[in-house]
Amino acid sequence: MFQSKSLDDQLQKQRREAEEKDAQRRAQKHNLDYLDLISTTVPTEIKAMGLVPEEEAKAARLAPLQIIKKKLIMAVFDPENAETKKIIEGLKNTHEVKVVVSSLTGLKHTWDHYQYVTVQKDISGSVNINEARLHELQNEIKSLEDLTKQIQEFKSPYTSQILEIILSGALALGASDIHLEPNDKAGDLRLRIDGLLHTVFSELGKDIYKSIITRIKLLSNLKLNVQDEPQDGRFTIALKDRSIEIRTSLIPSEYGETAVLRLLDPQSLKVNLEDLGWRADDLAIAEAEIKKPNGLILNTGPTGSGKTTTLYAFLRKVSRPEIKIITVEDPIEYHLSGISQPQVDLDANYTFASGLRSILRQDPNIILVGEIRDKETAEIALNASLTGHIVFSTLHTNDAVGAIPRLLDLGIQTNILGPSLSLVIGQRLVRKLCPDCKIKKEIDGKTAEKIKKFVSGLPSRVDKSGYSEFDIYEAKGCDKCGRLGYKGRTSIFELLQADEAIETAIYKNPTEIELKELAKKQGMVTMQEDGVLKILKGITSFEEVERLTGPIIWSE
Repeated sequence: MFQSKSLDDQLQKQRREAEEKDAQRRAQKHNLDYLDLISTTVPTEIKAMGLVPEEEAKAARLAPLQIIKKKLIMAVFDPENAETKKIIEGLKNTHEVKVVVSSLTGLKHTWDHYQYVTVQKDISGSVNINEARLHELQNEIKSLEDLTKQIQEFKSPYTSQILEIILSGALALGASDIHLEPNDKAGDLRLRIDGLLHTVFSELGKDIYKSIITRIKLLSNLKLNVQDEPQDGRFTIALKDRSIEIRTSLIPSEYGETAVLRLLDPQSLKVNLEDLGWRADDLAIAEAEIKKPNGLILNTGPTGSGKTTTLYAFLRKVSRPEIKIITVEDPIEYHLSGISQPQVDLDANYTFASGLRSILRQDPNIILVGEIRDKETAEIALNASLTGHIVFSTLHTNDAVGAIPRLLDLGIQTNILGPSLSLVIGQRLVRKLCPDCKIKKEIDGKTAEKIKKFVSGLPSRVDKSGYSEFDIYEAKGCDKCGRLGYKGRTSIFELLQADEAIETAIYKNPTEIELKELAKKQGMVTMQEDGVLKILKGITSFEEVERLTGPIIWSE
């Protein structure tokens, strides 16, 4: 029996080899490229396959594979077939068609993807969550445990419905990201809420996990049969009052593909600058700087620290009909009305630097550069700020002071950096204690004395009267906060003004330690100090501030 099976396998292999050799000969005869659709992983795009109905494709023995710009890659069995020629000629009205020759077995393998084409017509990059169903789920899902229960009780065979539950649950719980991570037995579902990851479900079966990933690929217009390379896309949750953009990222891992879905809710853009967590003295400085006719304003911090929200709040504050604002971003996280927003496209060689050069020819007053990553982008941004433009941008450094050494390390000349830099903001997001369940924390006399000394040592611009009496609180957990003890986030800031002393120091290529001393003399309140002030206001906790800024250092 085993010999018979081995013989069958051998014969099948020989037949496959003969079939592929025959396809190679046909390709050579017609001076076309040959493509093995079985052994080689060829990206197959549903939008390409949708150009030719399944019945017509099978009758003509061809398969549309992918669209690169306007070029359509078409695999065919026989280039001289009349039906094949007819379909190709029809497509030439809208596409440049590149024909490759493949075997019939390879084509049949590709035709299997037609099962998703009809689905694609229904979703077209958008999920229409029933409003009533969404409200129903939001009423039912008050905590992570509630969402876990919903998934456990899920019985429907339709993947779209479990994805709907996951998306609705994420919205109901205020999650910023959905993480899907495969393991050797199943898949994990985690949500990032207020900056921290929480496990929701760790028993997603392999089949349901793969189906969810496939559904996400369909929605995001990604290549279904590519599993060994990273892919990025996006789709939309269409609600009655707004559309929520979902940015998707898939990467290969040991047990399958890992997916992260970033939820971009335009409602977060409606936050006014004043509502981001500023102290009055810091807000006054920021507002004065953004009203200047020129200068570079940088926002620093890691990914997810609220930099984009703050910069967009700046744009909302300064936006007027007589002012032209242009941004260059990668990717565009939120679409703003009345503002031009070109997106970086590396495939088209449209980088931050080339995009910035282009928009300078559009006569802007205010420019937002999504991120300064290299010397070229930095130089153009700095020079723009010297020639009558306000430039907003971000930089990945640990604190505000660190931005100056970072720019100097990129190769920026001190005579350019000094006069162009206006303000550097360091920022983090701390979780706010749930106002419905936070409990008062007892502190000992020694700690109370340290706090009083800390308040008295603050710069004179800080209104100390609001901190003469204080209560310290800690998290507990209730139904209103999903039993997490925290609900929502606020920012902690530090501001470094590029005054005359800072500008003079820049010319001397200072160390970070020297700059921190100057900032202290300038009266800068650090992010950690701003966090302590928010603790004294009962907004957040010691644990939360120390999580983001390290152990609190009290002045001696």
